Amino acid sequence: MPDKVRIRITVNGTRHDLLTEPRTLLADLLRNDLALAGTHLGCEQGVCGACTVLVDDVATRSCLVFAAQLDGASVRTVESLAGADGTLHPIQQAFTQEHGLQCGFCTPGMLMGACELLERVPEPDREDVEEALGGNLCRCTGYQNIVRSVCTAGRLMSEQQQSEQSGVRA
Repeated sequence: MPDKVRIRITVNGTRHDLLTEPRTLLADLLRNDLALAGTHLGCEQGVCGACTVLVDDVATRSCLVFAAQLDGASVRTVESLAGADGTLHPIQQAFTQEHGLQCGFCTPGMLMGACELLERVPEPDREDVEEALGGNLCRCTGYQNIVRSVCTAGRLMSEQQQSEQSGVRA
């Protein structure tokens, strides 16, 4: 087995050409090599969902994927949500507004799972949210506020899109 493998990976819109050990997990690459500490490691067995990121727009447990498997892939982490000026993404706004977070440990995975869902289903119902986030564990909230947050985020995103479209027409 080679000591290092070369991968080309796009993370949050920035292309990286990296040498990494073949057994480096995506979560470790993000946190240690790219200093993106928003991806949390909980169980490190793919059970808790805290490390969820989007790989080619699919929610993926970053603790279960070797970085070397992702040559040519595009990855989005929780850091990709807020604007460059710090403006919160509608998903982040909704989690704040609806009290969808407490200790915050599970939040990055919840946000990225919600992001994937809302890109597929713009205005999900409760069942859609429960199914999409069913594998993300939270020990603090009881999930009611999280589900409400994702539904609110869908409405906020739809309103934002409608506002942008009407602004374009003017």
